[in-house]
Amino acid sequence: MRPRSVMEALRLPPARFLTSRWPWRSLAYLTTGALVGMVAGGVLLGLLLAGAALSLVVIGLAGFLAAALSGIVVARIERRRLRIVEDIRLTDPHRTPERRGLRAWVTTRLSEPATWRELGYTMLMTTALCWLDGLVVALWGWAVTALVCGPLYIHDTPLSLTLTGSVFGVALGIVLLYPMSAWAAARAAITQAVLGPRMESDARLTEVARSRARLVDAFEVERRRIERDLHDGAQQRLLALSMQLGLARLELPPDSPGAEPVARAHELAKEALAELRELIRGVHPKILADRGLHAALREVADRAPLPVDVDAALPQRLPGGVEACAYFVVVEALANVAKHSDATRARVVASASAGRLTVQVRDDGRGGADPARGTGLSGLADRVAAAGGTVALASPVGGPTVVHVELPCGS
Repeated sequence: MRPRSVMEALRLPPARFLTSRWPWRSLAYLTTGALVGMVAGGVLLGLLLAGAALSLVVIGLAGFLAAALSGIVVARIERRRLRIVEDIRLTDPHRTPERRGLRAWVTTRLSEPATWRELGYTMLMTTALCWLDGLVVALWGWAVTALVCGPLYIHDTPLSLTLTGSVFGVALGIVLLYPMSAWAAARAAITQAVLGPRMESDARLTEVARSRARLVDAFEVERRRIERDLHDGAQQRLLALSMQLGLARLELPPDSPGAEPVARAHELAKEALAELRELIRGVHPKILADRGLHAALREVADRAPLPVDVDAALPQRLPGGVEACAYFVVVEALANVAKHSDATRARVVASASAGRLTVQVRDDGRGGADPARGTGLSGLADRVAAAGGTVALASPVGGPTVVHVELPCGS
């Protein structure tokens, strides 16, 4: 069976291994590794020095960015070089930017875990691996050259001894092909471990995250459609029914047999209309769509069963999905406060900066909130996670309880 890597070739009988191409492919792999690593180290050092020297200028920032992204180039070369000693192809883990242009490309690359892993590999290669490659090749070349070429530069020693040394040098060079090839196999394993297996999982994780974002957006669109259908359809019909019952109630004499049933039906229609309005507000509040998160939070505070202070520093509208997630987080958090905390006052603080929306709900209740004891806090955390955000809960016994939420908003 034909070996597909230098590691498999090392298991062959000595005659087959030494007469194969794998020892020389290993020599080529280590030699090019030393050269690539030294050149990459020089370029990387130059970029870092240029960035430090010009740190107050835009060119300095460009130097640091180029240094951070240099691992992409080195990793691409390493994936190609790996085919010298491994008959495999490593796929590129980087995704195509959603927009065209250099800025979109740089932003996309800096947000990918593969970029930073490639930079780490580049640092390891330029500081250690390439020098080890060069040392192994240099020792092999020196041992072979010094002995084989002995008769050419050693003149004060009998020729028989120098010729014997040449023969010994050839034998030593053949024997040293084994440890040299073993190091090449180890280097290939390091490269494959860092740049190989996890890359496809990174691509899958990226696709999962993007799929989750699409599902969240689709869910929000469907929520708004349901709210619109309820508002324009069922609510209008129920409102018309309530008005008709009201008119019939006015037409009937108070002492007639049908007065009491009509009056009861009128009251039930008004109660159903009120419940439907609450349901519509729960599906997607109209004030959130029309006036934004700030106004919607104030309305939630006004409807809460305890005093709620709102401090929202939101100078502009945020993406609809982010506003909806933050709104329902506050609604759920205040519902938990009203049900379980025995609080007398609560406070909601919201602010947006550096592309993140921060929402904090604080109460002066008894504390001791535990997500494991109910679905409210865990459902809140699931909602935030689906939007790509994070939740932190602080609720010591005796209070206060603070729910801290951060959501990416691109503001």
